Amino acid sequence: MSASASGDTPVNEAMSAERKRLYWHSRRGMWELDLLLIPFLDTQYEQLSPALQQDYQRLITLEDQDLFGWLMHREKASDPSLQPIIDLIVDHARNGSLDQYQGL
Repeated sequence: MSASASGDTPVNEAMSAERKRLYWHSRRGMWELDLLLIPFLDTQYEQLSPALQQDYQRLITLEDQDLFGWLMHREKASDPSLQPIIDLIVDHARNGSLDQYQGL
């Protein structure tokens, strides 16, 4: 089967590799963060603007303790430019179903 017939074009392969990287970087050392980040990545990431996608990518490079404090609204992000993506993740968790993620 040719690459175009299978849908595995170089662009699709690169996007798939990027998506896998994002998924594994979204898996954290804290279960609570997994329950916030993985569902958001799965259902919302593709619809984000490129700027918000970049913010998400920056966010997942940061320390778990910082993410936990920000995502639990215990404190504001040290970088105010990250607050919009944090708010989107929190809103998604409040309004979305986590049933499919019970096994995380």
